Amino acid sequence: MKLSVLSLKNKSVGDIDLDSNIFGIKIFPDLIHQYIRYQNAKSRQGSHKTKNRSEVSGRSKKPFSQKGTGNARQGSNKPPNFRGGAVSMGPQNRDYSFSLNKKEKKLALKSALSSKLVDEKVVIIDTFEIKSFKTKELHSDLKQFDYKSALFIHSESGIDKNFKLASANIPKISILNQKGMNVKDLISYDKIFIEQKSINEITKRLSWKINLNSFLSIKLMKL
Repeated sequence: MKLSVLSLKNKSVGDIDLDSNIFGIKIFPDLIHQYIRYQNAKSRQGSHKTKNRSEVSGRSKKPFSQKGTGNARQGSNKPPNFRGGAVSMGPQNRDYSFSLNKKEKKLALKSALSSKLVDEKVVIIDTFEIKSFKTKELHSDLKQFDYKSALFIHSESGIDKNFKLASANIPKISILNQKGMNVKDLISYDKIFIEQKSINEITKRLSWKINLNSFLSIKLMKL
């Protein structure tokens, strides 16, 4: 499939052929949702912790006599019903992450890219190199693309220093190396700007062919 290549001033400078096996596949919303859950789960710290009866500091001596006080009998002041006592069934340290196999990850990324391309939210830019580091000049150029939020994906060779400095003070803009491209960011941002020379790197990264029929049959067997 062909897509126009634009400059940062929103002027056409040519065309590029995109691999339909990456940018034009069938979209799997359930897999996109699963990948975002996977990312959110991995980012959770899981350090919440409450003390149980064995961890509460204090003596295990009876707080008062067994009989004669009119109170219910108690063995110590550590139970949850005492002030400063343990927490009953409270949260403990845990790892929220779960596994997702490589084929699912790649297919989710392809689905996210294809979804953005169908919605005409993918813009191929010839280069992110600019002459000036002035924010005002870059901001006026980017206004022509009519975006609410934007993600700029550059190649492994790095991002232009002037572009990085100029975009630092523009709100709702993020810069990402194609190695760090992920489903959550692709879905979260309104428009995705991809540097032309990073297209080959993305294609190489996601070019592992997946038999969709076998993948769907495996998913049905799990259900």
